[in-house]
Amino acid sequence: MAEQNDDVYPLALLMDELKHDDVANRVAAMQKLDTIALALGPERTREELIPFLKEVAQDDEDEVFAVLAEQLGHFVPLIGGSEHAEILLPVLEVLAATEEPVVRDKAVESLNEIASQLSIEQIKENFYPLVEGLADTEWFSSRVSSTGLFQSIIVRVDETTRKSLLTTYSKLIHDEGPMVKRAAATHLPKIVDLLRENPSCSNEEDWDLISSMFQSLTTDKQDSVKFLSVDVLISILQFFNSRKDVSHHQDLLNSALQLIQDPSWRVRYMAADRFEQLAVQFEGNDQQVGELIEPFLGLLKDNEGEVRKAIAKQLPGFSRLVKKEVILEKILPQVEELSNDPSEIVRSALASEITGLTPLLDREVVIENLLPIFLTMLKDEFPEVKLNIISKLKVVNDVIGIDLLAQSLLPAISDLAKDKQWRVRLAIIEYIPLLAEQLGVGFFDEELGNLVLSWLWDPVYSIREAAVTNLEQLAKIFGSKWADEEIIERILKTDDTTLSNFVYRLTSLFTLTRLIPVVDKEIVLDKILPFVNNLAQDQVPNIRFNVAKSYLVIVQTLLDKIPGEERPVPDDIESRITYVNKFIVPVVETLKNDSDSDVKYFATQSYDAIQKLVAK
Repeated sequence: MAEQNDDVYPLALLMDELKHDDVANRVAAMQKLDTIALALGPERTREELIPFLKEVAQDDEDEVFAVLAEQLGHFVPLIGGSEHAEILLPVLEVLAATEEPVVRDKAVESLNEIASQLSIEQIKENFYPLVEGLADTEWFSSRVSSTGLFQSIIVRVDETTRKSLLTTYSKLIHDEGPMVKRAAATHLPKIVDLLRENPSCSNEEDWDLISSMFQSLTTDKQDSVKFLSVDVLISILQFFNSRKDVSHHQDLLNSALQLIQDPSWRVRYMAADRFEQLAVQFEGNDQQVGELIEPFLGLLKDNEGEVRKAIAKQLPGFSRLVKKEVILEKILPQVEELSNDPSEIVRSALASEITGLTPLLDREVVIENLLPIFLTMLKDEFPEVKLNIISKLKVVNDVIGIDLLAQSLLPAISDLAKDKQWRVRLAIIEYIPLLAEQLGVGFFDEELGNLVLSWLWDPVYSIREAAVTNLEQLAKIFGSKWADEEIIERILKTDDTTLSNFVYRLTSLFTLTRLIPVVDKEIVLDKILPFVNNLAQDQVPNIRFNVAKSYLVIVQTLLDKIPGEERPVPDDIESRITYVNKFIVPVVETLKNDSDSDVKYFATQSYDAIQKLVAK
């Protein structure tokens, strides 16, 4: 093959590889299409490669087709520019008609990409007929693909063509095949959004067609089609709101109420999941927003847990649109009932959002009516409920202060910290820095100081690792002095019996090493370095090679900026280099000659890096 003419070789190679029995090899060959095209040049790519690919698209595996469909979306520059782009359409049209969804989706994506580079004339002569042709075939797969192509040209065509496109789209919305209707319903919001963003590209007749499509979706017998009308409704409302046209709002509100109270739980779920997006479209009209209150409460009491979960997520967003009296008299009693919901996923969803009600109410109301619900949920048997409450406490603290929270907050944290499932303990560790910022150093030291250190000695490695990271974050929040007094001093005072366990020594080393960049230089030299030196001859190789790593961190920190200090002046740099050469380099050199190969390796890595730092 190496002796073949270079002009022939790329295409011949591709043809040979696409005949391979192994699908993986054919996929790999197809992934080289752009390279082949570059080798052939634009003219031969148009005249030889594209016709060959059209033949390939007739008979191969879906995996090969998916790669081909994706590759062609990037082919416009490789065939000489957009003036030749229409030659790519026939191949992708074939791929868009396949039954495999992945292939169809890739083909549609590439067709839209190519359409964005076509001229108006090319769209009229080549792309528009392709869309109409796919939409009018007897094969459902082609009609499904066509629904994703209207968005690329709907605002680029003239008024007559746009009406024709919308008429065709309406036929797809009314198609007998549920898959076609679902695809059309899915893409309709995008078309409406494009018309909203391009005000000159729609007229009353267009909106009569779109309204007819929407009404058809809301009355469809298939739940999987009907629930998609919720997103269409939101897009239509956004369209009219962008034009400050509220003349259709009451009719659209009636449609919303119909969907919210639909017999199908899937439709109610979609309405619940999008409730804030729906309600905010009526913001400013108290009467219309008021008509949504009872349906909102109804969803909070829905007999399907998934619906209650979805609407619980909408609590703060919808409550922001109503008066305080409505929240207090109607919403809060229902929220209290939901906090005891038999479904843990509902309680968890509520816990993640309930604190968002706090800024909407007066402090006294929060203390009297909302705080008891928080405290109930902090005692929930499901850990995620407690974690979700704890993770959002800052907003509560801002309104009522930490004193009222502390009494019930601490037992919940303590319970989670000792949970028998290590993943629960891990989750609460990750929330500690957030709590630290919320609660302040005084409260934190008094109530949680011992707890955060206790995690360093957890039997699970992932917990110990997270505890080290946790302490590093706390040191950044509370500062060098706090880190010295509350972490470093307490680790250094660990008794010898405890340190006889190598896990304790190693975890202490990890912790102090992570603190090196965030504490003052004097603490590094006076306290951390002596501890590291003591472990340089430890009997456990794992500790010795981590000591070698720690020395590098110490040197990097000494020769760079220390927190709270300006960057060292030249004279200070010289003294620090002298210190490094005198007290650190010799120990690292000793570790380079260690009997253990791992220690040698890491010590050599550190030694070389230290020498580069010193020289620099």
